[in-house]
Amino acid sequence: MKLNKLSLRVRIFFAMILLVLIASILIAGVTIYQYNEEARDYHKERLERKEKAIIADINYVIRETTYPVETDKVSLIFKDEIYRIAEIHGLRINLYDTEGSLLITSKASFVNDSITKCIETEVLNQISNTAEHRFVIKNEKNGETFQSSYTYLYDTKSKALGILNLPYLENDDFLNKELNEFLKRLAYAYVFMLLIAILLALLLSKYITRTLKTISDKINETRLEKRNKKIDISSSSEEISTLVNSYNSMIDELEESAVKLATNEREQAWREMAKQVAHEIKNPLTPMRLSVQSFQRKFDPQDEKIFQKVDEYSQTLIQQIDTMSSIASAFSNFAKMPAQQNEMLNVPNIVKLGLDIFSEDYIVFSSEDDEIMANFDRTQLIRVVTNLVKNGIQSIPSEQETPRIEVRVATEADMVIITVEDNGIGISEEIGQKIFEPKFTTKSSGMGLGLAMVKNIMETYNGTITFTSQLGRGTIFKVIFPKA
Repeated sequence: MKLNKLSLRVRIFFAMILLVLIASILIAGVTIYQYNEEARDYHKERLERKEKAIIADINYVIRETTYPVETDKVSLIFKDEIYRIAEIHGLRINLYDTEGSLLITSKASFVNDSITKCIETEVLNQISNTAEHRFVIKNEKNGETFQSSYTYLYDTKSKALGILNLPYLENDDFLNKELNEFLKRLAYAYVFMLLIAILLALLLSKYITRTLKTISDKINETRLEKRNKKIDISSSSEEISTLVNSYNSMIDELEESAVKLATNEREQAWREMAKQVAHEIKNPLTPMRLSVQSFQRKFDPQDEKIFQKVDEYSQTLIQQIDTMSSIASAFSNFAKMPAQQNEMLNVPNIVKLGLDIFSEDYIVFSSEDDEIMANFDRTQLIRVVTNLVKNGIQSIPSEQETPRIEVRVATEADMVIITVEDNGIGISEEIGQKIFEPKFTTKSSGMGLGLAMVKNIMETYNGTITFTSQLGRGTIFKVIFPKA
């Protein structure tokens, strides 16, 4: 899942949760580091305190002893006292001479091996080279950390008497117990904080994106063909206000442009319509004028066939007048919106009723079900079917050996689908782009308003009309409208 595909609300939510988790991990890490530092300081200071206290006791023994205060007498001076001092301070005590050889130790079961009998040369050099004549070495054994301090002991005349060695075990059980208890409490606090953070993240992300969601919904609802509402947000940030103002300004400009465009398109459509009407009316007027002029020129009351000729002239005039009347009716029917007189109809029955007016035997009807009910106007549905079938008939050339028009009725979900398929000449891409425009015709006969009228009816009933076509193979028109 790519981050750039996530919504802004989800991004804000994850960002806040991630921030809390990172903060929790950092706080836990800093806490553990701080405890470790405090543990190191604690052991360091504790060893120094123990060392000072033991040196004070040793100095007291040196002052009170009756033995000569010399290096070779140290084992005699502290023969008994070293156990007492070690027990009091809870530390093992080793005393070495200045050359690093062991003199006496408080460990009763001490084994004089080569490692503990002598101090390493490196350690002796470190002791002698430091200003305090003190050196602490740290090592680990069996998972436990040990510190071992080495420092000079002096007699009453500040002469180096020997080297005091204090092995010190860093026992962190108590500190680790405290750390574990603290981390446990911290974990409870973090869980509680995480739950609060999730809740706050949901609320904040919803609050932050609510305004953007409102703007997004408004933009998605924006349509050129309808009046769009402006966005009214009382309280918002400066950036959101700028975006809202830009959208509202765009809506004003869009409505102004839509009005101009609609006006221009309407004027252009009516200009084209007027041209076509004028052209179609002129067509019958020409033969009418010629008939009247011929009648006027050849009229002879004494002619034996005068009544026959008058009848022929009358039929010609009536035929052309009917043509003009049909043109006027077609124009009138297209110009007015269909009146919705809805009723629950059985669509297959109404479609068959519309096909009954055609005498062509190559028109085939089929239906997915015998009963497909829909809420529609009976007259308008018949008009849709007859116009589509007429269009199909006119598209089939007279030399077509096997003309065929198939009319089918089907359903899909809550929609009714009527298809009219012919095997005519097809529709070119250029004509297809203008086929539903209110122009009269591209054929030698017919008014040419049929498909525009069908589109007008389907839009009135929340339906659609589409087509697919192949030149030389035919066309399929499909109208879809809701059942109710």
